[in-house]
Amino acid sequence: MRTETPPVVRLADYRPSDYLIDRVELDVRLHPTETRVTATLALRPNPAGIPGAPLVLDGDDLVLLAISLDGGETAPGAVAVTPRALTLHQPPQRPFVLAIETKLDPTANTKLMGLYRSNGVYCTQCEADGFRRITYFLDRPDVLAVYTTRIEADRDEAPVLLGNGNPVESGSAGGNRHYAVWHDPHPKPAYLFALVGGRLGRVASRFTTMEGREVEIAVWVEPGKEGRAGYALDAVARSMAWDERAFGRAYDLDVFNVVAVSDFNMGAMENKGLNIFNDKYVLASPDTATDADYANIEAIIAHEYFHNWSGNRVTCRDWFQLCLKEGLTVFRDQEFSSDERSRPVHRIAEVRTLRARQFPEDAGPLAHPVRPQAYREINNFYTATVYEKGAEIVRMLRTLLGAEVFRRGMDRYFAACDGTAATVEDFLAAFTAESGRDLADFARWYAQAGTPTVAVEARHDGNAATYTLTFRQSLPAIATEATGGARPLPLVIPVALGLVAADGAAVEVRSDRVRDGVFVLDREEDSLVLAGLTTAPVPSLFRGFSAPVKVVQDLGDADRLVLLARDADPFNRWQAAQSLAMAVLTGRAAGRETGASGAALAGALAAFLEAGALADPAFAALVLALPSETEIAQEIGRDVDPDAIRAAREGLRAEIGTALAPRLDALRAALAEPAGTPFSPDAASAGRRALRNAALDLLAAADPARGAALAAAQVEEASNMTDRVAALAVLVPLTGETRERGFARFGAAYRDEPLVLDKWFALQATIPEPGTPERLRGLMRHEAFSLANPNRVRSLLGSFSLNNPTQFHRPDGAGYDLVAEVVLALDGTNPQVAARLLTAFGTWRMVEAGRRRQAERVLRSIAARPGLSPDVSDIAARSLGVRAESQPVA
Repeated sequence: MRTETPPVVRLADYRPSDYLIDRVELDVRLHPTETRVTATLALRPNPAGIPGAPLVLDGDDLVLLAISLDGGETAPGAVAVTPRALTLHQPPQRPFVLAIETKLDPTANTKLMGLYRSNGVYCTQCEADGFRRITYFLDRPDVLAVYTTRIEADRDEAPVLLGNGNPVESGSAGGNRHYAVWHDPHPKPAYLFALVGGRLGRVASRFTTMEGREVEIAVWVEPGKEGRAGYALDAVARSMAWDERAFGRAYDLDVFNVVAVSDFNMGAMENKGLNIFNDKYVLASPDTATDADYANIEAIIAHEYFHNWSGNRVTCRDWFQLCLKEGLTVFRDQEFSSDERSRPVHRIAEVRTLRARQFPEDAGPLAHPVRPQAYREINNFYTATVYEKGAEIVRMLRTLLGAEVFRRGMDRYFAACDGTAATVEDFLAAFTAESGRDLADFARWYAQAGTPTVAVEARHDGNAATYTLTFRQSLPAIATEATGGARPLPLVIPVALGLVAADGAAVEVRSDRVRDGVFVLDREEDSLVLAGLTTAPVPSLFRGFSAPVKVVQDLGDADRLVLLARDADPFNRWQAAQSLAMAVLTGRAAGRETGASGAALAGALAAFLEAGALADPAFAALVLALPSETEIAQEIGRDVDPDAIRAAREGLRAEIGTALAPRLDALRAALAEPAGTPFSPDAASAGRRALRNAALDLLAAADPARGAALAAAQVEEASNMTDRVAALAVLVPLTGETRERGFARFGAAYRDEPLVLDKWFALQATIPEPGTPERLRGLMRHEAFSLANPNRVRSLLGSFSLNNPTQFHRPDGAGYDLVAEVVLALDGTNPQVAARLLTAFGTWRMVEAGRRRQAERVLRSIAARPGLSPDVSDIAARSLGVRAESQPVA
């Protein structure tokens, strides 16, 4: 056996398809092991293609049963067929019809790409290139066609048959079989095709669009779980209404279906009119879902619905433009959640996700631009850089242009590109046309990898009454590597800013270079001179996190305390607390005390709580939370010792918990819900629970024995899953019988609830003790665990590798070995999940030398394994420093 190495695909090599497909008629006869698909394709030569070129259709492990051209047989030798391609050597140079019949085995499709069968339900996943596992096709996003799909199945096995678009016909197909026909009038690429067949329960409602269209919304779930689908159903309707208000986008079909399945590689998929979801992002009840689950359901339902315009009606010309649909749609769903909940709290959550997921990616061997220049396996580019950093670029564009011009630009983009496969250039052109601004320099954000650092120096001149801020931007070495050695060019960085006096009063910003509170840094170095300031203010920079950068700023502890207590910008109030804590933590992790002290931080947090934490409990909970171990490691940057970081963080938690104990006890009492209070997932109620549980966490750090008792009692007595899981999380680092008893009882109580057991698996995976790898091996033998289910793998092994740094990065390499074992075990059955699990090694160069040697040993052993999938071999090679851009075209 040998590792399959796919060719390197380069953006520079893009050219249009030689043929186009106008209409697709599919006849899918479902069977557990012998599904038959007849695809009738109406093709024509593309005027932009090469005249007379052969027609090469993509395939993946297909079995061809029959083929015809314009209703007749093809001539001998006219067609070449392999499981990976079908070639028509001399296609007619006029419109023609090709009919292709293939045979599939959905039950054996463990890759969960194409058409597969999960728990008796037939399901599809075609993004990025899964449609070629259903039939031979021009499986590329710039080939758009109108689809009509006939689905046939055994009535007992699959009484529900769903497809893209609108239902047009259904009936008996003879015997016990039946059929349904679906027609989607909107041209779409193959990756948006979907069908579902199975036994499913349904909840439904109706929505009237601003254009007067009556839409039936339905959520389909495993029978018996209809009671858990109500929140998702409501989230669809709220998303539809919000997109009309915020972007003027109305839904365009008569039905909108959401289907929840238990075996799914992704979170969800935006197939036109038929969104397929991982059931963890649909099913919710107070007894099984946490506040975070409800928020995620709301956000992901919205994300997939918003794709109807930013992804479906306007799709991507090629997969290099992936950020055009994903980054833009993440921005849209973040705006929705901010409007539905607390904008400041949600913004902080967005930034924490960016720093925890995207900043490490940008700093490691898997770094790539938001629009990559080359790839070997596109599935490996569904990354935090494309999604989260892509969203930040859109947000910066709005900051630079203003909300009104931004909205006009979005309207122009949707109007100009509707029904087409667009590029980043098309997107930016719409804003250029509306604003009259040249956005060529801004476009560098899409082309350059790495997280910029902005260093800021302040100088006050009392005699001249001026205050000067000097900004210097720089990109890390990875940016130079990603551009092939070319020196990266300066980025356009919007700096939202304000000034705060020592007493907390706002200070007027006087400069014609600051417009609407924003200064634009578009050079490597620039100075902003602010006039009329006889005393030095405290600068509040990058308000609202106005750009995805790291900031190095010469603020003292006293200045940060002013910002924490007085800044009008909630994000920078939170950031001040994080910066104070980070100074203490990085110093202690390095074995030194800095000017910042734990006592000073505890005093500042005490004053913050006294000033009215109950006014916004969700925000207060965020302020009390220390930077994570991952964030601390990112701040240190190199030769990281995870054990030293954990010791520093646990020590500071204990110090703060001890200092604030009376206030924390008072908070818990004030925030306790009276017995019998019905659960509500609304933002205000969730915020109160978040603060109460943050208080419990700090109390347990100060007094582990008391904390264990309080947490164990809460696990048993809580009336909702949020409080149970929060208490169980408090027990994670508290070694002893109380913890083990708590986990055992929780596991027994929810043994029949897979999504709840995922939380149970995930928490045990984060236990920071030497025995955890063996604990995980034992849990992999648990009756509820299966390597075939992506949710189980992510909950146990994903949580371990991403959220347990001391044990994943163990000096003896045992954590690396465990993850490598699972990656290799999965690679033959579900390489996509295996590759995503392997990305946890993306930070291996940051750790100290001994751990680096162990990580490199494991990566090299994986890379050398014969028969690796393209997915895993790509991640292994890039983790070891072999970039796609530097590889020859195969």
